[in-house]
Amino acid sequence: MIKVVSQTLRNIPLLAGISDEECALLLKELTLEEFPRRETIIRKGSPPESLLFLISGQLQVIDITEDGREVGLRILSPGDFFGEIAIITGGPRTAFVVSLTSAVVAFLPRSLALHLFANSPSIANKMMQLLANKISKDSELRSLLSIQNARRRVFALLDSLTTKKITGQNVIERLPTHHEMALMVNTSRETVTRALLSLSRQGVIVRKSHTVVILDHKILKQLTQES
Repeated sequence: MIKVVSQTLRNIPLLAGISDEECALLLKELTLEEFPRRETIIRKGSPPESLLFLISGQLQVIDITEDGREVGLRILSPGDFFGEIAIITGGPRTAFVVSLTSAVVAFLPRSLALHLFANSPSIANKMMQLLANKISKDSELRSLLSIQNARRRVFALLDSLTTKKITGQNVIERLPTHHEMALMVNTSRETVTRALLSLSRQGVIVRKSHTVVILDHKILKQLTQES
């Protein structure tokens, strides 16, 4: 049986500054569940019973267009929370959440989540900061999807996933699968594969297992702007 401990909670950015009393209350009320790969954790339209925290693994937020196509909205990593919009509004869930790997998720009852939002200054402030960050990232994704050329959308996605290490290297530490990337930029898996192969042949990137090192970030940025 999985047991959540106080240090696990404090490793979650939203809960990092909670008091000992709040921590004890959360430990009492939280329930944990394991999910295998490709399991649906949240269904669009379902009631908002819990605020969810990803403890381990990787998830993807997915929506379905009117013509039945899947569109990947964002990828969730350990420490992320999700389902907060429906918790706050009381309306139905607005998207699906699916596990990309085996995952452990913590569920916090809606009543307690709302109590903490209203009565914990630390959580309320963190919530505003993290929501602003999510809105910014969603805006970037919408801008990315407005690019007409599919290969350019792949290049722009890679650019958005790139982080700079202390050593100065530009890397993507956990590259999504080709299928996941295709969902995120509304194209085919084959297009993603060809775009990555092209970058490798040009010496722009090199793959090391699930990590991608961007050897020439300037060229990558230029490719996102070319017609």
